Amino acid sequence: MDVSKDIVWHQHSVDREMRERRLGQQGCVIWFTGLSGCGKSTIANALDVMLSEAGRATTLLDGDNVRHGLCAPPAVLEPEHGAEFAERFGLGFGAVDREENIRRIGSVAALMASAGLITLTAFVSPYRRDRDRVRKIVSQAGRPSDFVEVFVDTPLEVCEARDPKGLYKKARAGQIKQFTGISDPYESPESPEIRLDGGAGESVDEMAGQVKAWLVEHGVF
Repeated sequence: MDVSKDIVWHQHSVDREMRERRLGQQGCVIWFTGLSGCGKSTIANALDVMLSEAGRATTLLDGDNVRHGLCAPPAVLEPEHGAEFAERFGLGFGAVDREENIRRIGSVAALMASAGLITLTAFVSPYRRDRDRVRKIVSQAGRPSDFVEVFVDTPLEVCEARDPKGLYKKARAGQIKQFTGISDPYESPESPEIRLDGGAGESVDEMAGQVKAWLVEHGVF
């Protein structure tokens, strides 16, 4: 039996246009992508502060934070749910797990954008096809312009020199497998809406300001 045929979209009385009109802004997804240590989480956080101070309704989804709950690895789930559940629903860092991690986040981000929120996300999201799928999810849930890809283009050597979490050192020592930029590839965006030069010496606020300026220019708020 195809149970998917029994799943029907339920229309709500309060629609997206009503929510956006009340908030005085357009919901969207600002998708920061780049290598670990490139600065995407820090820039997203700075932008979140700027937008909040400007009276905008925002939310911020960060790669590490969602790994504590929505996209938790098996080791986090097993004590509460057991080994079978953890193995089935927990997400590691292999290619398929990364794909599902980004799919979940993309779907959640699309829901938040549909609620009229300016939704900031910061994920390595190394595979181009996965980011393109998120763009499709977000666009189909609303408008093609709802997905704004921000590529924080910071050279690997700069990211590795920063190494704020000590991950590159562990990856070089073979303690972390499938680490993006070392043993796994990072596929740079081919045509992001915004490219930030993370190796040019600009401050975090300057780069966050570039994104804010783009949002103003394109009528998000």
